[in-house]
Amino acid sequence: QVQLVESGGVVQAAGSLRLPCVASARTFSSLAMGWFRQAPAKEREFVAGISWSGVSWSGGPTYYADSVKGRFTISRDNAKNTVHLQMNSLKPEDTAVYYCAAVTTHWDPRRISGYDYWGQGTQVTVSS
Repeated sequence: QVQLVESGGVVQAAGSLRLPCVASARTFSSLAMGWFRQAPAKEREFVAGISWSGVSWSGGPTYYADSVKGRFTISRDNAKNTVHLQMNSLKPEDTAVYYCAAVTTHWDPRRISGYDYWGQGTQVTVSS
């Protein structure tokens, strides 16, 4: 079983925010990780994903939604069991509940069904 805990915040438009997600997993490096978001009255959507990596290497192929490409960066720190979503040039339309997700096998990075474990979600508010 994997537990995921995210934290968010409030930021002004054009500002930056870094979201952490801490995983309780014995082998964090064997998890593929992703971020999704859900705005009011909208469906949950893919934001970014990062692949598995070696224990001593915190890299891996990354994937991004077109709406965030060039503004958001996903990264992982295997030593701290943490994945981060660095969000720059934030816009009011980025306001949503952001969810961290993880999977051990059969990863489909852009699909909700591609993940087995989910965090509770954290609110991100971008004020104009």
